[in-house]
Amino acid sequence: MSLPLKIRRLGRQPYATTWKAMSAFTDNRTADTVDEFWLLEHDPVFTLGQAGKMEHVLAPGEIPVVPVDRGGQVTYHGPGQIVGYPLIDLRRAGVGVRELVNRIEQAIIETLAHWNIVAERREGAPGVYVAEAKVAALGLRVRRGCSFHGLAFNVNMNLEPFHRINPCGYKGLAVTQVLDLGGPSRLADVEDVLAEEFCRQFGFRAEPATPVIPELPARESA
Repeated sequence: MSLPLKIRRLGRQPYATTWKAMSAFTDNRTADTVDEFWLLEHDPVFTLGQAGKMEHVLAPGEIPVVPVDRGGQVTYHGPGQIVGYPLIDLRRAGVGVRELVNRIEQAIIETLAHWNIVAERREGAPGVYVAEAKVAALGLRVRRGCSFHGLAFNVNMNLEPFHRINPCGYKGLAVTQVLDLGGPSRLADVEDVLAEEFCRQFGFRAEPATPVIPELPARESA
């Protein structure tokens, strides 16, 4: 029997608030907590992963730089980009970290295939690429056997801020988006397919949820 997955489509959200919420969700969840997949956009922000080096932030200008507790280097989030946060109990789902990354990448690859866009992954460089340009980045964290942080999928956005950084720590890395590859301009259209393909990759059963960030009661100390 497939496991349920609550799909929350949260619209545009500030980064810090969402980061705090998904961290709290992960800390406070129990063995019975249903897994969730949050889909949203962020206000403009550069995020720097745990191994991130400020030398890769070239000229941030007015866009804030936020050091965070995910893997990976620096990336950009902004309007017109789908950010997806899979909040999954990996043991219950029966996947390890490497398989988690592979299945998220494959969900994005299959999503792009809906519009005849041929994408691929690269060994040793997590994310999804089309003709040498990166269309989606990954940066994950696992705590207490559960995942948070996630993916950033460029759909219809201003790509200029990517020129202010070395994306994912790679100097001169080309970045692209769904619209420029011949796909749709509406985020909702891409979110629909991405949610479907994500569930297919993990064997989840989608359950639409209210478009608000959930509040869980704090766990009692042992």
